[in-house]
Amino acid sequence: MFRNFKLVPNILFGRGCFGQLDEVVAGRRKSGKDWAVFVVDDVFKGKDLETRIPLHDNDFLLWVNIADEPKTGYVDKLTLEAKNFNPALPCAVIGIGGGSAMDLAKSVSLMLTNEGSSTAYQGWDLIKNPAVWHAAVPTLSGTGAEVSRTAVLTGPEKKLGLNSDYTVFDQVVLDPELTAGVPKDQHFYTGMDCYIHCIESLQGTYINEFSKAYGEKSLDLCRQVFVDNHPDSADKLMMASFFGGMSIAYSQVGACHALSYGLSYVLGTHHGVGCCVTFDTLDEYYPEGVKEFRTIMEKTGVDIPRGVTKDLAGDQMETMISVALGLDPLWENCLGKDWKRIMTRDKARSLFEKM
Repeated sequence: MFRNFKLVPNILFGRGCFGQLDEVVAGRRKSGKDWAVFVVDDVFKGKDLETRIPLHDNDFLLWVNIADEPKTGYVDKLTLEAKNFNPALPCAVIGIGGGSAMDLAKSVSLMLTNEGSSTAYQGWDLIKNPAVWHAAVPTLSGTGAEVSRTAVLTGPEKKLGLNSDYTVFDQVVLDPELTAGVPKDQHFYTGMDCYIHCIESLQGTYINEFSKAYGEKSLDLCRQVFVDNHPDSADKLMMASFFGGMSIAYSQVGACHALSYGLSYVLGTHHGVGCCVTFDTLDEYYPEGVKEFRTIMEKTGVDIPRGVTKDLAGDQMETMISVALGLDPLWENCLGKDWKRIMTRDKARSLFEKM
């Protein structure tokens, strides 16, 4: 069966287009009682962006902290805060920030209309009811969260997304001006997340012309940003992120993301950092990609963490392996249907030990 792929239906792009957000949300306000939830990374507290958020008197500004990777317990807490603010459903949920803030906004929009804990919905197509209308305003480029059908969460037993067509944003506002001032390391890690999306998609067994078209363009844009230092790098990386997300949406990521999920679950490593730590050990699977990655790393002057698994207890390593090997579609995309014979627990352990 072919997937009937759901796309983001509305996209606003351009420098300064954030100024039109109020107009966009106004289309959801049908009466004076309608209210919206703005899920915003708390790094912007006291910054200029805070003053530009188009809050109405009855709207809820929900600051979120992304020092840790998004967790199911945190999503449940945020959802409860929104319900306590106003028991009626909001007309909109708007996520402003990087990949974690956008995933939290997706998750809250879903859990406002679905009963119980978000832990129950970690997996594929478990969401029963459509989400509250939700929009994304990325302030970082690379994660592809603005276009993906998942909201990646760490739960009590696993790190796995709320994968559903209902998860897809209804509106995306892509304003490259909002990425100004991003620290060098963060720019590198989120940009390399995008780069790795492309490598895994283009070299995977799930590859098709739809994914290939987006993946090749995204990879070209990444190279213009990180190899050529193009003067319009902010605009280009924002589109690379969008296209990279589109590429994996109709194919899949691979070994790097699977292993990084294990790393993140046990050590709490941020996604972009974990992907870079992991990708640097995967010469066997993505030789040309890893070679170019190391060239980019040297060019940007970023030093990724080393030796992160050297002090792991035995049970921690076993958990890390179990989480990574639980992501069947990722491994099948990387190694084919016979992947379990190739990627044994011992093989996964040897890769983690290299990190």
